[in-house]
Amino acid sequence: MLYSNLGNTGIVVSRLCFGSLTISPLQANLSVEEGARLICYAFEQGINFIDTAELYDNYAYIKLAQKKINKDLIIATKSYGYTREMMERSLEKARKEMERDIIDIFLLHEQESILTVKGHREALEFLLEAKAKGKIKAVGLSTHHVKGVEAAIELPELEVIHPIVNMRGLGIQDGDIFSMLKALQQAKNMGKGIYGMKPIGGGNLIGEALEALKWTFMRPELNAVAVGMQSVAEVETNIALLEGKAPPVEFLNQLRTQKRRLHLDEYCGGCGRCAEKCSQKALQIINNRSVVDQEKCLLCGYCGAVCPHFSIKIV
Repeated sequence: MLYSNLGNTGIVVSRLCFGSLTISPLQANLSVEEGARLICYAFEQGINFIDTAELYDNYAYIKLAQKKINKDLIIATKSYGYTREMMERSLEKARKEMERDIIDIFLLHEQESILTVKGHREALEFLLEAKAKGKIKAVGLSTHHVKGVEAAIELPELEVIHPIVNMRGLGIQDGDIFSMLKALQQAKNMGKGIYGMKPIGGGNLIGEALEALKWTFMRPELNAVAVGMQSVAEVETNIALLEGKAPPVEFLNQLRTQKRRLHLDEYCGGCGRCAEKCSQKALQIINNRSVVDQEKCLLCGYCGAVCPHFSIKIV
């Protein structure tokens, strides 16, 4: 496994981060035992870094995995809390449900710009106080926006950035991949720790997944990349690609035959762009939300590319 310093935080992480949304009730919905077993397997291969969030509802998976391996993972979690009280509840929930006195990295979830961060200032101040008390090691933000990265550049107290980065720029809400990489390089030069998300564009680049993963793993702007994984085959394939090796054929064959489906997040705004793009007529707007007919869906990913809120995933 390859490791990297996460900016100037003093935290050393595996360059492959275990993205835990995929195993959670929101997506694959693995049992706690199954999810913990996969996290343990990833740890045995050298992956010491896991990304989660209060929203994912999977702290129990991480707690069980840590008990099994009898070692602490490096955990990054996130909260939408915007007041002091909300963020305090979020931090204590994470500490209690994962049985951790210290959370390594705590992020403001999905920040759009400096204005959004200012709107969360109360919550941020609480996190900084918690860090001073030794309950958190590093504070930062996650973002789908270039302006979110620029906010972290402007505020020295934000030490870690978790941005969306993939070779097509899918999911970047206010620019393209070139403007995102330019901002990230500036942030990295300042000593910010940066770990990317959505290297396969939420599954929408599944047809070119190997190329997309290689591209993201090679980005010099990133200290690590969070990749959603729900099977041993995915863990082994991602490690091989990170290390510049050919993935084992048996695992590639498993992934090629793995049954996948289109997943629509609850925050779909019902704009209808996906339905207009779908040549198979697999999508329609019902009660102001996009609804998929899985039998008609070809998993081409074209709908995800036009979704303004990045609410469409292939899982």
